[in-house]
Amino acid sequence: MRTIILGMGNPILCDDAVGIRLARELRTRLPDHAGIDIVEECTTGGLNLLDVVTGYDRLVVFDSIKTEGGTPGTWHAMTGETFRETMNLTNVHDANFTTALELGRQMGARVPSPRHIHIFAVEIADNTTFSETMTADLESGFPQYSRKIIQQALDLLRDETPA
Repeated sequence: MRTIILGMGNPILCDDAVGIRLARELRTRLPDHAGIDIVEECTTGGLNLLDVVTGYDRLVVFDSIKTEGGTPGTWHAMTGETFRETMNLTNVHDANFTTALELGRQMGARVPSPRHIHIFAVEIADNTTFSETMTADLESGFPQYSRKIIQQALDLLRDETPA
């Protein structure tokens, strides 16, 4: 099973870098990268995402999310079947993540099925301030939430087999 892992975000927009940092952390914890490609810093969205994920059977995404009443540092694990759009996987000027992948499928592209798409989204506070550090809540909590997210990602990479 060919897998691609994407760290979504912008490294200079405060909390928006959380997906990138998680992808970098995962790379250090993967003992063997056979069949797994990691794009630590993915800024692609919309239909351009098809160029990145075509040819893969499984997709793991680390991203940020900002929900009403959400607590920074909490996180959500979703599949392509239960997905809610996250900060970087939506684009008001282009197709969103779900639409882009479905269009790819309808055009015959080999893209991961919804059950083989796994999204880990961390609640953030600030994705508009130019900064190479995250807000205090995300920085101080990173060791705890990243350990849990990375372990869950490693477990699914180890256990999941294609259907």
